[in-house]
Amino acid sequence: MKSKLLKISLVIAALASCAFAQAADEAFTWSCSDNHQFKTSGGTDNLVLIWDAKNYEMRRENSLPGSLRYKNSNSGFDLVVLQNKAMLFNIRSGTRLADSCQTADMRSGKMPHLFADAEPFTPGK
Repeated sequence: MKSKLLKISLVIAALASCAFAQAADEAFTWSCSDNHQFKTSGGTDNLVLIWDAKNYEMRRENSLPGSLRYKNSNSGFDLVVLQNKAMLFNIRSGTRLADSCQTADMRSGKMPHLFADAEPFTPGK
């Protein structure tokens, strides 16, 4: 009986971890001005940026209140996310790669999904 319960609990735990991993790996498409586009997946502290069919691991950095900032030191990519838009920079070349980027939810007036687990953001402050 104990063996059977152990097997059932292991199966349930495995299924739960798979569901959590799938939710964390959901890809969000960001549409930007000048017809640029990129995708992100992952959580608030670390995410994967997909730009020009290449994946870049981005680490969260300190930023101003009300914004999130993610960097990849190898590529020089710097993603800044505000309440109403995101911008992608290459700090090595000093260029802005994408501007006025929004997800579908942001275009409908919702906050960026990355703010869900981040520090509180109070509009207008």
